[in-house]
Amino acid sequence: MRYESDFLVIGTGIAGLSCALKLARHGSVTLISKKERAESNTTYAQGGIAAVFNPKDSYEQHIQDTLKSSAGLCKMEAVRMMVERGPALVKELDELGVAFTRTAAGDFDLGCEGGHRHERIVHVKDHTGRDVELALLDVVRHQSNIVLLENQLAIDLITEHHVFTPTPACDAALNCWGAYVLDATTHRVKRFTAKATIMATGGCGQVYLHTTNPRIATGDGIAMCFRAGAAIANMEFMQFHPTTLYHPDAESFLISEALRGFGGQLIDSKGVPFMERYHKMKSLAPRDIVARAIDAEMKKSGERCVYLDVTHKNADEIKNRFPQIYAKCKSYKIDITSEPIPVVPAAHYSCGGVVTNLKGETDIAGLYACGEVSSTGVHGANRLASNSLLEALVYAEQCAISAADFVKKKDFRFPPIPFWDDQGTFNSEEWVLISHDLAEIKNLMWDYVGIVRSNLRLERALSRIRLIRQEVENYYRRTTVTDGIIELRNLATVAQLIIQSALWRKESRGLHFTTDYPHPHDDYLQDTLIKQRII
Repeated sequence: MRYESDFLVIGTGIAGLSCALKLARHGSVTLISKKERAESNTTYAQGGIAAVFNPKDSYEQHIQDTLKSSAGLCKMEAVRMMVERGPALVKELDELGVAFTRTAAGDFDLGCEGGHRHERIVHVKDHTGRDVELALLDVVRHQSNIVLLENQLAIDLITEHHVFTPTPACDAALNCWGAYVLDATTHRVKRFTAKATIMATGGCGQVYLHTTNPRIATGDGIAMCFRAGAAIANMEFMQFHPTTLYHPDAESFLISEALRGFGGQLIDSKGVPFMERYHKMKSLAPRDIVARAIDAEMKKSGERCVYLDVTHKNADEIKNRFPQIYAKCKSYKIDITSEPIPVVPAAHYSCGGVVTNLKGETDIAGLYACGEVSSTGVHGANRLASNSLLEALVYAEQCAISAADFVKKKDFRFPPIPFWDDQGTFNSEEWVLISHDLAEIKNLMWDYVGIVRSNLRLERALSRIRLIRQEVENYYRRTTVTDGIIELRNLATVAQLIIQSALWRKESRGLHFTTDYPHPHDDYLQDTLIKQRII
């Protein structure tokens, strides 16, 4: 089965939806969603969107805060474009119907989070991502130029590798013509061809045992682009959110950083604040510092968690500002107005991804990337809180502009693209054995490639992940594809990319901390780049 359009957008978070809406002005758009429409990392973003609206704030101060958090690896031009373009795009969301929380005077109610020197977080109470997602989806539904298809899991990008075997001479000039996609409802593989393909598939948090990410965050876009020959950067910089709810039934529910911006304090089991021993900004220090501090406190005390205390704040204010967090904790019999919240760090956001330029272009012609799947240069070694939704908005717009221009200028003639070869048999007994690799990947990554690393742990992890990846790849090549094997294949690929990147960086910088090289070194003041031929 073949679907053809001007633009193929893979992913329906804030980046994919925003990009699709802007592309619809220039041609036909096929927008595919891996699961249900509102299931994405965007939906789980509680904090908000960082943007300069405070009269005391400025673009320069937002830029400097971003650069400081990045530990020297941001690209100034990328950061400046994001910061300066951001407020106008936030206003666009406002005009589309996102009911941002306002002050009594009618202005945006601006929150403060770690690493920000001013209140600059535009939010919808503590469920910003959900409301942005639903508003964008509502607009998308009314666009005649957009076809939105659910339960469509992309398998691989269509490049020269599927048309003929490329030689080294043509490997530097690859083209993308769409993707092969598994329809999870019919279990058939479809061929989606497009003049331009935009990857907006989100992150890869499910590669870790503990994560704030939804189950769909299996690194599909990063793995697909890597296999296609695109450059991948900075995968060692996985941001661990310092505070997720510690409860056996909570599945790493995120406790927003905005709670600390509201005045929450991190305390130990005896009620003693500890962040002042680690950073002058105390509980509002950048996330990497807070996560390592919590990790250190837990290791010293032997406790399974620390606590976030907001009980000194007015109870009604807490309920009004954080209704989702209050309700969720209450469902586990924790009243955050009268008792501290047990919290632990969890994998949260990948600062690395598919390398793009300021236009959202990858090094494969016709392929673009935006949102968490991409590495645009704005996060460096550590993402500043609430810059993620901002980056997604700005670079989705850049992708739309450049993809529309690419399609307009190019005289398209698709090569003879074969249909998917779905020959193979599904071996249920072997799948039981292979599926255990998923648990091993998650545990291996958490134990050996987590908040604190070492050469010994990383080398052991790499040795094992190579075997797992080969097992999975062998099974994938001789069986009928399913969503389970596709996701497992992608997670194994992304895990290896993270480990190899971490081994290469023989220093500690930002989110990457290793006991063998505990200090930053100027020799590594550069991006970690990996392309397919390296592995």
